[in-house]
Amino acid sequence: MFIQTEATPNPATLKFLPGKPVMNGSGLNQATVDFADAASGARSPLASALFTIPEVTRVFFGADFLTVTKKDGVDWRHLKPAILGIIMEHYSRGLPLFEVGASDDVVEEKVYEGEDAEIVAQIKELIETRVRPAVANDGGDIVFKGFDGGSGTVFLQMRGACSGCPSSAITLRNGIENMLRHYIPEVSGVEQV
Repeated sequence: MFIQTEATPNPATLKFLPGKPVMNGSGLNQATVDFADAASGARSPLASALFTIPEVTRVFFGADFLTVTKKDGVDWRHLKPAILGIIMEHYSRGLPLFEVGASDDVVEEKVYEGEDAEIVAQIKELIETRVRPAVANDGGDIVFKGFDGGSGTVFLQMRGACSGCPSSAITLRNGIENMLRHYIPEVSGVEQV
């Protein structure tokens, strides 16, 4: 098995491509999963194994990749071999990505009505078709969390390599906010949650 690695815009996060689907076919109703700590990663044998490395602070699963975030001051040259070994062992043993019966952690989405419903549908479509593919290339994901029709504010959550990335604020303001405002005049701003 050959596992490729790619740098991300976040210097604390490295993208690993095992050459196999990661989230595709996992059985969960989500496209990505973000484990912010070892406790949240307990439902995944792979995430749990990665969190046994003391320098690992976050694990993220995408469709065909995973990202690992490390503590500051740790060199990737020392950490990367251990991470590669855990990923390789996981796939070579054919272990499941999630424990049987693991919760989907599905959060019910707010239902929008009238004009707000149309605006939210447009926002979600733009995020899905234009933003998420670009963010996934950088080892992360972006999730729609809400829209305030009164203020015109869109609430988004950055995940994976994008969470805590020094350039994520610039991406939100200069990229995503400008695009949403261009296509949807009712949008006045974007906030990260």
